Amino acid sequence: MTRVRTAVFDRIAEVPAAAWDALGAGHSLVYSRRFWEILEHSGINDFRYRYILFSDAADQPIGIAGFYSITTDLAIFAPPALRKLLTQLRRLFPNFLKFSILECGTPVTPSSDPFVLAPDAPGAAVCKALDEVLQDIARRDGQLLIVMRDFEGAAWTHQADLETLGYHWLESMPNTYVEVTWPTTEAYIAAMRSHYRRKLLRYLAQGREQQFRYEIRDDFADLAETLHRQWQVVHEQADEYQREVLTPAFYRELSQRLAGKVKVMLFYRQDALVGHILLMLDGDLMRFMFFGRQQAAHDGLWIYGGYALIETAIRLGIPRIEFGFTTYDLKQELGATISPVRMALRTARRILNPFVGPVFHLLNRPPEVAVRHVFRKP
Repeated sequence: MTRVRTAVFDRIAEVPAAAWDALGAGHSLVYSRRFWEILEHSGINDFRYRYILFSDAADQPIGIAGFYSITTDLAIFAPPALRKLLTQLRRLFPNFLKFSILECGTPVTPSSDPFVLAPDAPGAAVCKALDEVLQDIARRDGQLLIVMRDFEGAAWTHQADLETLGYHWLESMPNTYVEVTWPTTEAYIAAMRSHYRRKLLRYLAQGREQQFRYEIRDDFADLAETLHRQWQVVHEQADEYQREVLTPAFYRELSQRLAGKVKVMLFYRQDALVGHILLMLDGDLMRFMFFGRQQAAHDGLWIYGGYALIETAIRLGIPRIEFGFTTYDLKQELGATISPVRMALRTARRILNPFVGPVFHLLNRPPEVAVRHVFRKP
């Protein structure tokens, strides 16, 4: 097997900028140095970030990866009955089934591949080199698990290489996308089956009655505290998935370091700011990052916001929207389709590794999402 060299760095500023930028060019914005600088400065959870530069025998860079340690609930995708039991147990044992793990990928949504390779890079050799680094650090720092995420679409080609190295290939939360093929919002609504068209029109009528409106801003640093409070309202109500805990600094850093690429869609009821969507323009993809609102309510604001994203994508000529994880019913009602996502998991403790996959699968059940046919056949 081709020998791959690795260099590990504790800060993104320490990584040779030319090498990282050249390998990241043409890939997602979440693999830009600016995005990782934002994460480093945002104080999210207890993340400790590190970076790997892969090189070939001639010392030419062939790949990059970001990884991090974090304290994580091992039953993060637990079904409702188990989640209820864990809630009771954690009143007595707050850290039950919570461990420090080592994870390779993007620590906050949006979803992205766990590493980026040059076109001619030997994938199997890079996977082996990455595994060696992660296992060494996990043993040294006492991390129970090693996770690589998120494998979606073409990234599944790494499955065989990782399984050969002892990784368990497991189902994760599915992603969602809307393919924007309509020239106008009228055409989008007309393309729906009558049931879904009626529901959407009712939601939009409800929005008009409440005098919802929206605006999009590139500069939102001055609203960081407000936007964070709105995100907290939604986060505390979430019952499907909770992990990253955002900070006001996260919003502020995104506005200052990725102005024009990351925007905020602000929602008003008359003149009162009642919610927002944080979105990223990532090449030909619009990414729905986070939603927040002033107070919990069943007022149709989420559907109004999702429709506003589609309206904006049509206006800007953006062909695809990533709607992300959770709230699958609402996203499908807007026409989103489901995209399976996988993760690779193992432990550095060889004697335990055969049991890690089955135990994780026993504790976790990502939601089974029934496919909805929202649009009429052409």
